[in-house]
This record gives sequence, structure tokens and C-alpha cells, in this order.
Amino acid sequence: MKSNNVFAALIEPLQRAVAEEGYTTPTPIQEQAIPHLLEGRDLLGCAQTGTGKTAAFTLPLLQEMTQNKKAASGGRPRALILTPTRELAAQIGDSIKTYGRHVRVSHTVIFGGVGQNPQVQALNRGVDVVVATPGRLIDLMDQGYVHLDRIELFILDEADRMLDMGFIPAVRKVIAKLPKKRHSLFFSATMPPVVEKLAVEMLRNPVKITIDPGKPTVERIDQKIMFVDKGHKNQLLIDLIDSHDMDKVIVFSRTKHGANNVVKKLTAAGISSAAIHGNKSQTARTKALAEFKAGKVRALVATDIAARGIDVDGITHVVNFDLPEEPETYVHRIGRTARAGLDGDAVSFCSAREREWLRQIENLIRKEVPVDSDHKYHSEVAQRATGSDARPEPKGRQGNRRGGRSGGRSRQGGGNRRSPRRR
Repeated sequence: MKSNNVFAALIEPLQRAVAEEGYTTPTPIQEQAIPHLLEGRDLLGCAQTGTGKTAAFTLPLLQEMTQNKKAASGGRPRALILTPTRELAAQIGDSIKTYGRHVRVSHTVIFGGVGQNPQVQALNRGVDVVVATPGRLIDLMDQGYVHLDRIELFILDEADRMLDMGFIPAVRKVIAKLPKKRHSLFFSATMPPVVEKLAVEMLRNPVKITIDPGKPTVERIDQKIMFVDKGHKNQLLIDLIDSHDMDKVIVFSRTKHGANNVVKKLTAAGISSAAIHGNKSQTARTKALAEFKAGKVRALVATDIAARGIDVDGITHVVNFDLPEEPETYVHRIGRTARAGLDGDAVSFCSAREREWLRQIENLIRKEVPVDSDHKYHSEVAQRATGSDARPEPKGRQGNRRGGRSGGRSRQGGGNRRSPRRR
């Protein structure tokens, strides 16, 4: 590695793991963050998903744990990574395993939706690093299975998503149990006032890094809108997947019931698919995601649990079967493609009752989404809808609302493997 490459500052076992993954060039956030983190500085990072953020904190974490080696004590980890969703927690755990394969740093991942006994057993054995979601962590703290009084390094990831999901009080409860003297890292894609206040309270003289993604993700994505009556959406989706050779597509449904229904229709049409949402058991969610990653499932149908929580190589298309009620969610959804600087495709279906949501989305992204009317289900009624025709359905009918536990945030496209992207 070149001497000006920040990977050269890593200890040899970590350099070897990075090289084995085929990475040679650090991403901007890795380049800017790693030197400061290796010096023990607190850090406030504002970066979008897909920027290589996870490797930016995982590598220094592993180095710090290795160089300051202490015996792991039962129920008292040395480092804590707090993240909003189960999927993201699992992915961070995978990153620690990947980059830490040549060092002796133990870790465990704890989240809800599965039995706690294996997690308790791992904690009792003693682990260096715990990756956790707030709910299960607090459950285990209240039961006396985990104590945070020996935490040396604390990482809060996806802070704005914590806010979206209503987890800020839980985050504050966790922080209150941490030692005052610690190394702290704070990451967020956006910085609303509540999140900014939390960062000020949590960090000491932090280095501040803001990563400009350059060309915005939404501009790298070929976006289209298809106006269609609600009753024709399923057949339009089937035709679209078949005619466009969509080999790896995420389909977003606004409700859990809707996601299940889409899977039923796709399966009946011979298109392999699986649903992932809050009513699915963690085992089922993990299985669906694994099969999607492996290419055994062609279409992953998801509620917004997946909008920020899934890291999958080579997602070529995102289809918004239902438009989201919040325009920011649209940006997070379509960002599942066009990872690592690559291009991608996003197609959105819009019925008459969703017309107002489309207007809000276009206001947010500051451009009109091109209309694709070259399909047999095109609805002039939906395209012209205004006023009462365009009123979205009452929120009480939609389920999976913002702030619910079904919310989520991962990722890189295929091809270019030169930088650790979001691992």
C-alpha cells in the first residue's frame, strides 16, 4: 500500500484483512476519519449511507481493542456500537468478523425478535465488543446481564434514524450508564436539531467530518413514474420485472399486508420473491435477506424496515409499489441502488390517491420525475388527479408509519470493489 494511504496506518493483521477483501483505495470518510480515530479523537460524522462509514469506524475499533488488549469480563464489554435496526446490527457484526479475522477481538450482536439466551450466554463468557439495538440492550441491562461501566469506546450509528424510530429516550438512557471518560463516535446522515443537541452532549471536542457525496445519489438514478390504477399495480409489476430482466430488485410496499400480497402475486407468476417486514420473525427476515443476497430470491418485497437497513451487492432496480407518505423516505428507498458511485434504476407506481405524495417528493428532490406512459396500464386519471382525487388515504389505514418498529435503513452496487463500502 502507498504510504499516503490511511490503510497503511493500520496494524498488519487489519491491512491483511482489508487486502483480502480486495480493497486498496479508502473512501473519503475512511480517509478523513481513520487517522483521527487512531489518535483517539471523538468524532462527529455526517455522511450518507453507502459512503464506507462502517469500515471507517470498524477498522479503528479493532485496532484500539487489539493494541489496548484487556481480558474481557463477563457482562462488561469494552466497546458498544448502538444502531437502530436488527439488520444493520447484523451487518456491523459481519464487518467486525470480516476485518477482525486476524486479530483476537471478540464480539456479539444483540437485538430483539429472537430468544435472548444465546445473547446472554455470549455476554456471560465476556466479549470485547457489543453491537446492539436499543430495545434489547436495555432489556438485558434491566435484567442485570450487561453493564456498561467499563465501556472504553462508544459508537452511535444512524442517529437520525434513531430519532425517526422514537429511540432517542432509549439512547439517552444508555448514554447515562456509560463512563464519563471514553472515546465516542457519532454518525448521522442528517443533523436535525434534536440529533445535533445529542451530539453536543455526547462528544468532547470532536473532529467534525461532513462528506459531500458529490453528485447526489438521486441524480445517479434513472427515475421514472408510472401512473396506474391501484387494481393494476400487481400485473404492472409482474410485467415490469419480466420485461426488464430485473435480476435483483427491491419492491417497497407501504404496508405489511400489502407486502405479503405482492409476494403472493409474484410467486404465482413464477417470480421468486420474499417479504421482509416487522411482522416477520427475525429468523424469517434473516433467511429472506440471505436468499436475496445469494440470488435465490429475485425480488425482495419490503416495508420501510429496509429503507436504511439492508446492505446488498448489485441491487439493479428499486420499485416503489406504493409511494411513501414522507418524501424523505423516497430518497432512502431509491438509494438502495446506485451504490458506490454506480448508476441505478428506480420505478415508482402512482395511483390517483398518491398524486399528492408525488408532488411532495418532487418538491424535495427539486425536479419532476419523468413519466413513463409506455405501458398498457397507464392511467390518465391518476396522472391528472388533483384536489380530492389526490388526497392520500388516511394514515390510520396504512400501518408501518414513521416511528414504528418496522422502519429501517445498506448498498453497494456490484462491479467496483476497490473500497470498503458500507460493510
